[in-house]
Amino acid sequence: MSTSRPRPVLADSVRLTGDGVEILDRRVYPFETRWVHCATSEEVAAAIKQMVTQSSGPLFATTAGMTLAAREARHEPAEAAAAYLRAAGGRLVATRPTNNHIRDAVRAILAATVDGPLAGASGQELADAVEAAAAEHDARYWSRSVALGRNAASLLGDGARVLTHCWADAYLITTVEAAQEAGKRLEFVCTETRPYLQGARLTAATLVEMGYRPTVITDGMVAAALSDRLADVALVAADRVTMDGHVVNKIGTLGVALAAQAFDVPLYALVQAPDPLAPTIEDVVIERRDGDEVLHVLGTRSAAEGAVGYYPAFDATPPALVTAIVTERGVYRPDQVSGHFEENP
Repeated sequence: MSTSRPRPVLADSVRLTGDGVEILDRRVYPFETRWVHCATSEEVAAAIKQMVTQSSGPLFATTAGMTLAAREARHEPAEAAAAYLRAAGGRLVATRPTNNHIRDAVRAILAATVDGPLAGASGQELADAVEAAAAEHDARYWSRSVALGRNAASLLGDGARVLTHCWADAYLITTVEAAQEAGKRLEFVCTETRPYLQGARLTAATLVEMGYRPTVITDGMVAAALSDRLADVALVAADRVTMDGHVVNKIGTLGVALAAQAFDVPLYALVQAPDPLAPTIEDVVIERRDGDEVLHVLGTRSAAEGAVGYYPAFDATPPALVTAIVTERGVYRPDQVSGHFEENP
């Protein structure tokens, strides 16, 4: 399969401009290609919280949001500019607490500027430095994803039928590109992924762009699909992996893992690295969103009036249900994922 196709639309869904940030609205894509303009760092935070962008999108929105915050503090004296930037970072981190990418992006930018070599710098000096640090973080995220994708593709045999859950974003794109470069033929089965239908819209649309014809199933069909041998490997991203091997990902991942174990299907979880600040699952905050969100589909109410919703946005899959965790540095058994750091400090 040719690799000459342009990068999928969702590979470039956050764009910094001279007067703000343009964020592709993933709530309506691919039916509409609508960009949400954010003129301030606070508007970026609100967009992340409101699910305008998802998966790795919030990481790129965060680095852009920090750039806006530095611009907003451009005319402030050093101490006030630093305080403003730290406060903006705190606001961004609070938007989606389960995925540590936002936290790590904020920390990296602060470490490269006000908490590092530019401590005491003026607001004017910070503006350009923060933008450069943000761009460097974005580039590093993509390079690490490419390494991860190559490792993940090595686990997929030619002709593999791959079950996905939710939208793995850069991880899926780089895995597919690596498989294509290796000449491997793949087939895909995508869960729809309620309540935002990321699998039916984002994953399926991107795979179509990349030359595939994915099969979409409802979330409740996973066990039946694996029983019918519709897929022979399950591949999911991870919003966070603890040092003891728990995989935290979009709600429903635990159900996929249970079904995969029942039908002897390997489950691989993709993450650039486990989180050294989360030794166990007790160290991870599971985001609880407004239950009203599960009562709607694409903005239209789907449940009877008077019904109430329950929405933990993520679940935790125990290590015993995960075949392997794939990072940028290799493939690990869940109980040995800390080796990611031990072998490559």
